[in-house]
Amino acid sequence: MSVSKAIARFARISPRKARVVVDLVRGRQAGEALQLLEFTRKSGAPVLKKLIESAVANARTQSPGVDLDGLFVETAFVDKAPNKFMRRWRPRAMGRATRVQKGMSHITIVLGER
Repeated sequence: MSVSKAIARFARISPRKARVVVDLVRGRQAGEALQLLEFTRKSGAPVLKKLIESAVANARTQSPGVDLDGLFVETAFVDKAPNKFMRRWRPRAMGRATRVQKGMSHITIVLGER
């Protein structure tokens, strides 16, 4: 049974990098996941830590009687968002040029209660 949900849309991290961190916390207790992300040296860790904290705050707001120690990461996934094109150009073969693309993600966290 899901208690709360938080979504980070258009996060400026590529989905491939974000999925590595999301796989670390899926299925863990919320407190344990936050502790793990505190010391994880990956670029997606601060984004995901803030998102889990938001989901915990949402759980507290939606149902005040919820047991915060019983919350766990029920579902966590990363979807690809539309790429952000920068106003920069990269030289390519045969005199062509392409725009610099930066990956973007939609990250979703759903917390459940055990």
